[in-house]
Amino acid sequence: MTRNLISIGAAASASDRGGRGRRGFLADLGLGFTGLALGAMLHRDGKASTAAWTPPDGRPHFPPRAKSVIWLFMNGGVSHIESFDPKPMVTKHAGKSIGDTPFAGVLDPQKLSIERRVGAGAHRARTTLYPLQVGFRRHGQAGVEVSDWFPHVARHVDRMSIVRSMWTTDNDHGAQGQFHTGRHMLDPVQPTLGGWVHYGLGSLNDELPQFISVGTRPYWNRRDGDYLGPAYDAVPLRIDPADPLDFGRPERPVSAAEQRVAFGLVESLDRLTGVEYPNDPATAARIASYELAYRMQASVPGVVDFSDETEETKRLYGLDQPHCSEFGMQLLAARRFVERGVRFIQIQHGGGAAGAWDAHSAMKANHEKNALSVDQPIGGLLTDLDRRGLLDETIVVFATEFGRTPGTEGADGRDHHPFAFSVWLAGGGIKRGVVHGATDELGYHAVENRHYVTDIHATILNLLGLDSRRLEVPGRKRLAIDHGAAIREIIA
Repeated sequence: MTRNLISIGAAASASDRGGRGRRGFLADLGLGFTGLALGAMLHRDGKASTAAWTPPDGRPHFPPRAKSVIWLFMNGGVSHIESFDPKPMVTKHAGKSIGDTPFAGVLDPQKLSIERRVGAGAHRARTTLYPLQVGFRRHGQAGVEVSDWFPHVARHVDRMSIVRSMWTTDNDHGAQGQFHTGRHMLDPVQPTLGGWVHYGLGSLNDELPQFISVGTRPYWNRRDGDYLGPAYDAVPLRIDPADPLDFGRPERPVSAAEQRVAFGLVESLDRLTGVEYPNDPATAARIASYELAYRMQASVPGVVDFSDETEETKRLYGLDQPHCSEFGMQLLAARRFVERGVRFIQIQHGGGAAGAWDAHSAMKANHEKNALSVDQPIGGLLTDLDRRGLLDETIVVFATEFGRTPGTEGADGRDHHPFAFSVWLAGGGIKRGVVHGATDELGYHAVENRHYVTDIHATILNLLGLDSRRLEVPGRKRLAIDHGAAIREIIA
């Protein structure tokens, strides 16, 4: 039997004239390649594999303003009042209870319905005001105030729109997932924004995945495609020129002759499976994912090899600075992926059980350290994209799951705050030098032009030429709030 299988494999190899067939790389499943690329393809998902709908054809619904997205997500909750939404009244009334200030009304539980849903959780209002831990300066032609913790980002305020009026409904770190999917952690899960973009648009480069995730992903969700199927999950990559792909090489030495036999065998089995199950979408998707994985073996290492970058460019991203070199490499790789046609690059900073920005204590030290690790790389990314002519077709998003309380938690920390926080966007189709929305005097509630997290989704989809309602899957109708509404005030 073994001899017959080897004969089949050898014959197939001969028919390929000694080269690696398109599907030959499947042999790596037995050679340490298991789990590469869309490893989640192996997860059982009956809803996805039996669905009877016609997927999008890969073309936008209307003329797009952008081609790609670089999604920078700060896990743990960045303090909005110490980054992009300064509130001097917090310092002026520091040490007082909010009820003892002229702004006591912000605690009115009837003011916004969101207060009633999350206000009774483990993370509370924290009413004793805690002074701002950093100064602010005005930047750009519009004189936009930005925290001194972000001097490199601040130089680009004339290129971005800052939305200061975001809100969400989850006061725990399930809000990380909520920002990506639009759904509360106790609600039925939805695909992530990156999954929808991948689903809706065709490939710009068949040698690379269209949806990449970089950095440690938090616990909330590792299945971006959800009911769309694992074909739309992100491909996890490690930005390490020496070892960018998990299981990207055989676990033990394998000769070329052995590989040819194995490749030929799996090629033949693949053909037999195709004949026996010609209409099985799960099989077709699995094969397609492995084919992509094979192509990635050759293409991805070249993208994360920075040897052809100038020393000036490397310094621009902070690769010469130990405190930010890791994040800098990730953002430099993101630019290189965008250049090569990758649609959606999701970069998680400080991922983990809660997230690096979760400053329940030692808030100043926490944010100083984290801002130092991301500020120069982000500023470098915006500069580099702009000078290469890529910013006009690339949307850069700086997001986090919620803000931090104006009041103190313990002696020197801030608690989770879903009632108000800030996000900024720059690039393809985004207005330049805009501040949109507002919070009250303490940064407690978003009160002007309030936006739920899916409004960011709708804005990005709109700029990519996609209508989320036309992407709906039969039997999977989404709520209106799941779709969100594009923020027209920040679209150029």
